[in-house]
Amino acid sequence: MKTIEVAAAIIVKDNKVFATQRGYGEFKDGWEFPGGKIEPGESAQEALVREIREELDVDIRVGKLLETVEYDYPEFHLTMHCFICELLSEEIVLKEHEDARWLKKDELDSVPWLPADITIIEKIKAYMGQEENLEMA
Repeated sequence: MKTIEVAAAIIVKDNKVFATQRGYGEFKDGWEFPGGKIEPGESAQEALVREIREELDVDIRVGKLLETVEYDYPEFHLTMHCFICELLSEEIVLKEHEDARWLKKDELDSVPWLPADITIIEKIKAYMGQEENLEMA
């Protein structure tokens, strides 16, 4: 089975997390954390900075690794490195997504997440429940 390795940004701002709705492909309309494939020679953090700039036209600071998700889709295995991130610029432009939302902790279950992304929701809720984590160190 083919393995795809990606990096995902858990962008936190004002006690909310940024979620995006896919605008293309097999998983169109599903909700996910923005990010993308890690290219050969790139670190996960470098890939994330590049992908977020390409997808959302913003710069981010990549913080700590929250979790690495291993998930088997029918056609491939996904390794997704999920990092807590901070926006360094304010004007987000959706270049590849249909929609986006800032979700509070109690709103994280309000969108239909893609299967791999839903596996990290409880970990994000726990992270958001710790006040000292809401401001990145």
